[in-house]
Amino acid sequence: MALMENNSEVKEFILVGLTDVPKLQIPLSIMFTIIYLITLVGNLGMVILISWDSHLHTPMYFFLSNLSLVDFGYSSAITPKVVAGFLKGDKIISYNGCAAQMFFFAAFATIESYLLAAMAYDRHAAVCNPLHYTTTMTPNVCLGLAIGSYVCGFLQSCIHTGCTFRLSFCSSNVVHHFFCDIPALLALSCSDIHTNEMVLLILAGVNVFFALLVILTSYLFIFIAILRIRSSEGRQKAFSTCVSHLSAVSIFYGTIIFMYLQPSSSHSMDTDKMASVFYTMVIPMLNPLVYSLRNKDVKNAFWKAIRW
Repeated sequence: MALMENNSEVKEFILVGLTDVPKLQIPLSIMFTIIYLITLVGNLGMVILISWDSHLHTPMYFFLSNLSLVDFGYSSAITPKVVAGFLKGDKIISYNGCAAQMFFFAAFATIESYLLAAMAYDRHAAVCNPLHYTTTMTPNVCLGLAIGSYVCGFLQSCIHTGCTFRLSFCSSNVVHHFFCDIPALLALSCSDIHTNEMVLLILAGVNVFFALLVILTSYLFIFIAILRIRSSEGRQKAFSTCVSHLSAVSIFYGTIIFMYLQPSSSHSMDTDKMASVFYTMVIPMLNPLVYSLRNKDVKNAFWKAIRW
């Protein structure tokens, strides 16, 4: 452990990473590299495909393209540094680099939560009020929901990052995590972190509560509407869409609630690291598959792009 004298200024942090077992370094680096490449191709490919095909210029795909962009963003803030740590053994990250990593990760994760809520509202409008869908989900409404998501994400990330890096780190610079996450940094501080914990709990609680309220309320009305559909094929199609979305929502919000809606004293860093792998690496990789690649419109657009 790297110890420093009291009142000394921390200029860099040491990321412990996922494991110190030598035999696992190469296999994990290969696995995470493959995951990141799939994330890169899947998400950026989805953005390009939706922009290219005019048939996909609808509210649902507008939100999907933004979700893909956000997934690529917050995976890129974490995964390359993790892979570099495995390959080069470079676990040092500068003070400013740590702050930047926290800022972008917190921003993109918050944006994703609001985009998931916007997507649920869009599906509610499409299933429950199909005749008024075009007048409900206008381009201005979609743009407003997307911009609001980004504003909330970056604003709250500024608050989290500013509060965290105003603390003093005077006893250790060893971060028991594979990236600069808020609870891991709070555990290192020799300052009073009660205010930071309250800010984290309140903002994360408001985000999760509001987004989940929108999602659950939307899907409650969607399920009621599905039960009224007489066609079994129509019910099955609508239900399949709901299950895919709710599965991804459950994984995302389950890990977020587990990670952030508890005091830092209750955290087990090893458990936190395992949970973090899901929402920093696995979920961004799965989202294009869960939301888009199972969709016939996206498949048709993909094959059209290949033949073009």
